[in-house]
Amino acid sequence: MLEAHGMLHIDESTTAGDMVRLQGGGQIEGIALEVLIPGPAASAKPLVLTAPISFWGGVDPKTSVIADVRHPQHGIPIAGTILTLPGTIGSSSASAVLLELIHRNIAPAAIILHEPDAILLLGVLVAREMGWGGPGAYRAGRPK
Repeated sequence: MLEAHGMLHIDESTTAGDMVRLQGGGQIEGIALEVLIPGPAASAKPLVLTAPISFWGGVDPKTSVIADVRHPQHGIPIAGTILTLPGTIGSSSASAVLLELIHRNIAPAAIILHEPDAILLLGVLVAREMGWGGPGAYRAGRPK
């Protein structure tokens, strides 16, 4: 499992499919990220989840806290972090939870996925259509 320390930074991205690099922060410094959903620049503390998570029932949409008591990082808020997910546990409602987090301004600053999750990322797309903004989303590549 990769570790991150301190603050991370991702430059603004404007085109899906482009590559950007993480800046700052331990072992994940320099990892190439494929832009899935372009987003604003993000500078935040990393939250590298050690296990997949279900947003539906696994993240409290009112507080952004990981609510799943079986998750190793139970009780930690995801708001304002550069959230790195090893995977998601499927639910067609994941996008609704992410949409709620964005609407409440307690979403992650950026989302890094090992594999794209179209249902989760639909929440970002809908938020943008509603004029609420939303984080950039990226797929992790290989270290430089």
